[in-house]
Amino acid sequence: MHASASPRSAVVAAALELFQSQGFEQTSVEQIAKAAGVSRSTFFRQFGGKEDVVFADHEVLLERLRDFLAEGHDDPWEAVCAASESVYSYFADDPDLARRRYQIVRRVPALRDREIVTVFRYERLFDEYLRRSLPGIDPLDAVGFAALVTAVHNHVLRQLLRGRKKVPLSTLQTALLDVRRRYGVLEEETAQSSDDVVVAVFPRSMPIAEITRRLRTRLD
Repeated sequence: MHASASPRSAVVAAALELFQSQGFEQTSVEQIAKAAGVSRSTFFRQFGGKEDVVFADHEVLLERLRDFLAEGHDDPWEAVCAASESVYSYFADDPDLARRRYQIVRRVPALRDREIVTVFRYERLFDEYLRRSLPGIDPLDAVGFAALVTAVHNHVLRQLLRGRKKVPLSTLQTALLDVRRRYGVLEEETAQSSDDVVVAVFPRSMPIAEITRRLRTRLD
């Protein structure tokens, strides 16, 4: 989504421009509303405060990811990675705006603290989804995979935000494939057979819940 996509995003763009030019603490809600061409009451209907403007996109993204994960997916591990990729694509679509937001957050301690909490919300969303989708999964496997995907995502995103060069989505996709491979949950292409006997070989690193899911899938 670009800054001109809606009145709400216009407020975000105006606020970030003011924060960058005159400082977060020095910018008032009234100034933001005036720059965006909205009333003060409209601002507060859309946002709870100045911090909420900075993290408005994350609220939208978290809601989208909840809906996406609730659709149900054959491979929960892949679904978590796909969710991560969709977030990256969102910010890579308008890197200048994303970089401006990043620079502002880095300068303000309160915003850095809010960012830490926001990152944890993504991690918790992935963790809870895996636990729902893979009954019996070891909680350490769920939280470990969620944390690893989130960390890899943030590492690649920082490459985009800290530089001026384009960092394609394929960079993240390759990294997440390696995450699944290392975690032992990457679906490998296997020959289909109609034989009555099923022989299955799984990596030692594969979580028991994933082994159970794959066996059930093959036998159904």
